[in-house]
Amino acid sequence: MNNMVKKAVSALVALVTVVSAFGCMKEPGPKNIMDSIVPRPITRAVSAPTNGSVTDFSVRLFRAAAGQGKNTLISPLSVAFALSMTANGAEGQTLSEMESVLGMDIDGLNLYLHDYMKSLPRGEKYKLDAANSIWFTDEESFTVSDDFLQLNADYYGADIYRVPFDDKTAGDINGWVNEKTDGMIKEIIDRIPGGAVMYLINALAFDAEWETIYNEYQVREGDFTPEGGAKKAVEFMNSQENAYLEDEKATGFVKYYAGRKYAFVALLPNSGVTLSDYVATLDGEKLNGMLSSPSHEKVITSIPKFTLEYDTEMSKVLSGLGMPTAFDPLKAGFGGIGTSENGNLFISRVLHKTFIALDERGTKAGAATAVEIKYGGLFDPNEAKRVILDRPFLYMLVDCEHNVPFFIGTMYDVEK
Repeated sequence: MNNMVKKAVSALVALVTVVSAFGCMKEPGPKNIMDSIVPRPITRAVSAPTNGSVTDFSVRLFRAAAGQGKNTLISPLSVAFALSMTANGAEGQTLSEMESVLGMDIDGLNLYLHDYMKSLPRGEKYKLDAANSIWFTDEESFTVSDDFLQLNADYYGADIYRVPFDDKTAGDINGWVNEKTDGMIKEIIDRIPGGAVMYLINALAFDAEWETIYNEYQVREGDFTPEGGAKKAVEFMNSQENAYLEDEKATGFVKYYAGRKYAFVALLPNSGVTLSDYVATLDGEKLNGMLSSPSHEKVITSIPKFTLEYDTEMSKVLSGLGMPTAFDPLKAGFGGIGTSENGNLFISRVLHKTFIALDERGTKAGAATAVEIKYGGLFDPNEAKRVILDRPFLYMLVDCEHNVPFFIGTMYDVEK
């Protein structure tokens, strides 16, 4: 074989090797089309204080979602982000109902949540991260509004993906959520059902050390007593704090994370008041007032160590709060999102998942909310106080600068 033939054979072998290698490579991930939608700077400021409105929405949503006798954990902030992105495409009665439930008009919501995302405190020992994304089908029968995408890019920094709605995309969506929640929420959607054309998703990730980490001697076994249940042995973290809370039906405390930008808040109903009864009396204005001005008193506290995962579908809850039209295939008005040749756009599901782990060093918490859009058929004193959390209690993670609870939960029974 002469040299020219040898070189030709070698080149052919090299080419086959390269082609084979590319054939075995993993398929590229979904393409973020944000490179063609450049977020515009927002220079306007929120015109009026709105923290009270957000806290009021948080309490109303929690009261509606809390299951009697069952552990509950929701992130009202995550739900607000996902619904507000969706509301940018709502019209008429649908928009009016969504604004009423969320407690602000859409312009105010956009400004507030944009400023909120930009001002989230972050340090070496604490962080709260928020991320948003929009995923929509590449079917020719669905046309999305550029104005809708631009608004959500401007105010929410949303990643935007136009993709085939298949099993791979379901995995890509879950992968995005897993990444943005630091692995705390591994999956938000179980499937992409027929007729689905868009998902609007928010993800939150919180990770913070206590201002004062518990020492080994401060962690002791004790008894937790569920309502109507037998005592169970769990590990309690014991400390003295200096921020005391009290109303006519409960006592509580604030325990700060490093930097005092975030805090854990617990409210223990008084003896004779069930946790369910106390949740039913929660009022956003009163809670905002309590969080804004804790009493500077010594308080001996015990917190059980716990880890909790929770998930729920919120369409019935949100409909019951006052926005039923958004879920009605015939009446929903989401013309601002886009159009489908196959029917009217409506919200089919609002999927919500949360996670929290609380131990000696601090707290990790994650949340994700996915709004699923489908088309319908064409018709279609000096003395120390004591708050020992050894029976069912209410708890929150609170942004201390805004006094806004970004997680609210009930602990009926401690899960190890």
